[in-house]
Amino acid sequence: MGERSGQVSARSVLALALPALGVLAAEPLYVLVDTAVVGHLGAVPLAALAVGGVVLTQVSTQLTFLSYGTTSRAARLHGAGRRAEAVAEGVQATWLAVLVGVVLALVGQLAAGPVAGLLAGRGEVADAAVEWLRVGLFGTPFILVTMAGNGWMRGVQETARPLRYVLAGNALSAVLCPLLVHVWGWGLVGSAVANVTAQVISAGFFVRALVVERVSLRPEPARIWAQLGLGRDLVLRSLAFQACFVSAASVAARTSAAAAGAHQVVLQLWTFLALVLDSLAIAAQSLVGAALGGGDDRGARGVAWRVTKYGLVFGVALGVVFAALAGPLPRLFTPDAAVLAEIPHAWWFFVALQPVAGVVFALDGVLLGAGDAAFLRNATIGSAVVGFLPVVWLALALGWGLTGIWIGLAAFMVLRLAAVLARARSGRWAVVGAVRG
Repeated sequence: MGERSGQVSARSVLALALPALGVLAAEPLYVLVDTAVVGHLGAVPLAALAVGGVVLTQVSTQLTFLSYGTTSRAARLHGAGRRAEAVAEGVQATWLAVLVGVVLALVGQLAAGPVAGLLAGRGEVADAAVEWLRVGLFGTPFILVTMAGNGWMRGVQETARPLRYVLAGNALSAVLCPLLVHVWGWGLVGSAVANVTAQVISAGFFVRALVVERVSLRPEPARIWAQLGLGRDLVLRSLAFQACFVSAASVAARTSAAAAGAHQVVLQLWTFLALVLDSLAIAAQSLVGAALGGGDDRGARGVAWRVTKYGLVFGVALGVVFAALAGPLPRLFTPDAAVLAEIPHAWWFFVALQPVAGVVFALDGVLLGAGDAAFLRNATIGSAVVGFLPVVWLALALGWGLTGIWIGLAAFMVLRLAAVLARARSGRWAVVGAVRG
């Protein structure tokens, strides 16, 4: 790592975090371009894109273990000086991505109609969404290959190359999308084709990167099975997140249109800042995994607390910035007076939670780097069941509105904070070795 691991500098963390942030932000930025292009086709295609996009996003959201789990395993091997084996984790994750991706793409062809109907009801929006999905789902294996590629490259502390690969695919697709949709007259299907094109290009770069490493490209069932074990914990954790945010959206929608609109505005800002803070977690994951793989548990603990301090400072800074923007920023999203009147009920929770989020995300990265996914699974599910979900649905029953929803989110974050701080202080996560036993 170029420094004693316990004395990791802010520059070292940023060198890993900033390119990782670029990768995390690339997809949402491309979605904005895609939305703007399709939006000129009219309301029905735009609504269909929203439905199809939600379905495809769920695929990648639930399978993040292909990136985060692979980073954890590869980082330990890299820290032990076994780069070829670290890259081999990427090979096996890529095989797993292909196998799972092909199955999902094929099953998706059968499920596209029922799923679109469930989300949008019967009618032209659902029909158009199915049309988009039937093409877009062919990109699923390539999406997952890219996730696996990001995982092993983060593990060997290379975050600049993944950024170039992802930007190359998305940049070409951003040019291709308006041509296909409007100039060549393919309409909504053109959007799906442009999406798949981006995914194929990015995945191609990651596969090429594996080939030039000159490691064995044969599948190894034992390693794939081990990755699936870690993946199970991360999938269950992800499902807990989804249950929380779907419940919050449902309660907001049942409260009032203004509350739902205000929740959407603040939640999108929360999601954006989560990407920013998650880049710090990725750096922590890579550095901690490498330290433990090298047998340096003391250094790993040092990295953990140093990165946690960075997360706290970063979170406080974000809180101050968005407190200052409380007046003008919401008006950039909507001129609706009723929505603007509701936003403060969520806004000050959003601001106050940034320092908490900075610490929680940093320690999430630390524990993921240590391979402590089972603890994170239990902590997240427990915080959701004890904190978020009861408060959110109680808010609906008692008419607490948007304030109640964000009290639930605050409870969720504070419980997670208590859990990860206690785990970090215990030191039980700092298990040394190239592979966590």
